[in-house]
Amino acid sequence: MKAAIKKIADVMHGADPTARFAFEFWDGETLGYCDQPEVLLRLKTKESAQQLLGKGFLGFAEAYMAGDLEVEGNLEELLRLGYAIEFDKHSLSFWQKLRFLLLRLGTRNTSNRVPKNISHHYDRGDEFYALYLDKTMTYSCGYFTCETDSLEQAQLNKYEHICRKLALQPGEKLLDIGCGWGGMLIYAAQKYGIKGLGNTLSRNQCECARKKIEALGLQNHIEVVLKDYREINGKFDKFVSIGMFEHVGKAFIPLFMHKISNLLKEGGMGLLHTIGKDVESPRDPWVSKYIFPGYYLPSLAEIVAQMNLSGQSILDVENLRFHYSHTLDRWANNYEKNVEKVRSMFDESFVRMWRLYLQVCSAGFKYGNSRLYQILFTNGLTNVLPLTRKHVYQDEYY
Repeated sequence: MKAAIKKIADVMHGADPTARFAFEFWDGETLGYCDQPEVLLRLKTKESAQQLLGKGFLGFAEAYMAGDLEVEGNLEELLRLGYAIEFDKHSLSFWQKLRFLLLRLGTRNTSNRVPKNISHHYDRGDEFYALYLDKTMTYSCGYFTCETDSLEQAQLNKYEHICRKLALQPGEKLLDIGCGWGGMLIYAAQKYGIKGLGNTLSRNQCECARKKIEALGLQNHIEVVLKDYREINGKFDKFVSIGMFEHVGKAFIPLFMHKISNLLKEGGMGLLHTIGKDVESPRDPWVSKYIFPGYYLPSLAEIVAQMNLSGQSILDVENLRFHYSHTLDRWANNYEKNVEKVRSMFDESFVRMWRLYLQVCSAGFKYGNSRLYQILFTNGLTNVLPLTRKHVYQDEYY
């Protein structure tokens, strides 16, 4: 078993000979390539090593959650090395693949199942999310005009960036699919004078958004409903979806795109803000099991193909990969500042799970295949559009 772990360490060293890392085994033996490692992976039991070797990242993450292995120092560096050797492609046994397949089938985003999947992640209470999000309670990628932007500033920048891309006008009807706590609708109503409708399947988010909208006196302008996107009706001038498309599921992408075409007026403009990938790759078993049941990150090619088949004409694609890693790093920092509060609300396993989730996601954007796409499109063709992007970038956001 030690020999197999040592082979992994050798491959890591070969991928980056300058990396300063070390492994420590359950009997105290240490394997390292430097005097002062930046990160130390301590395998506290033989079982943790077996999990690592037998189940790949899923085994690593479960052992970490259980406290059977420890990571001392820079966790991101260990994750970077994992991406460097493509450890996420660690082969699973037939039975492990079968169990994962059954898990995927059991969490498909059907109309009956999707509320449970959404609730699993998003209904942990506003108090918890407020520990690491900013005052806007925005749970998606920010937009940093400079490295020193605060998290709140970056989220407001993101809303402004989207509003400008959509060329929002007073009185237009905006549909926000998967509106979360209502941040985008509130911003667009206050600054651009739109009328809006948003939906979420999280009761917690819906209640919070409604209270905020009423407190701001915007109830005659925007509304948030507790509904599946498949149940939304009406016609809208503009469409946006921020960080929701990841929960649609591969099998339901055509249905989603067709629904958007039906909801948008002919020639109406929309923006899809979503995590995606350059190329198709398998879903992560740990994320599927513990973090986002039913999630699927499509490739850009999949998204574009289904948009075109649904009659949507793409105007622009922007990749905000670095912006999401910056956002996640700030979330992770806020989380660690409040980790004792998290521990009092949940347990040690949850503390470790959420820490790993935030760090893994950030590393995925920096070193892996994760991308953040903003895809601007029209519903069919329209010739009433600006010739350039000058309206997006002509003034500073704030």
